[in-house]
Amino acid sequence: MTWTPHATVAVIVEDEQGRFLLVEENSDGRIVYNQPAGHIEEGESIQHAARREALEETGWEVELQHFLGLYTYLAPANGVTYYRLCFSAKALSKVTDELDDGIIAAHWLSLEEITKEPGKLRSPLVLKCIEDYRNGRRFPLGVIVETQT
Repeated sequence: MTWTPHATVAVIVEDEQGRFLLVEENSDGRIVYNQPAGHIEEGESIQHAARREALEETGWEVELQHFLGLYTYLAPANGVTYYRLCFSAKALSKVTDELDDGIIAAHWLSLEEITKEPGKLRSPLVLKCIEDYRNGRRFPLGVIVETQT
């Protein structure tokens, strides 16, 4: 058996009222909340993937501000290991209401609303990334070095 981890990106976006941009989505027959997140496509830069996923899943264009970290998660539902590169970003403008398949809606939620039903979070990383962001975890975007061949 070959081990194939999944490389993903996620974006923390907070507005002026302290609400976070989350997506409501279908995952394995459950309705859950997640940050705008998804897989990095072949040949795509990591930062481009983060901006693309935010746009496709929420309709918002975002400007990446900081790198929060690399998070690993072994999903019990499917046994897949996910490597999540998480960013913080500033919302620039809402440009579309058309969202990716599987996304029900994008919501601005307070931390209280997010923590009220922890069983509705797609994974523990949703809250962990928000907590790290709120605790001031920030790295410059330049810590990610991508070479073009």
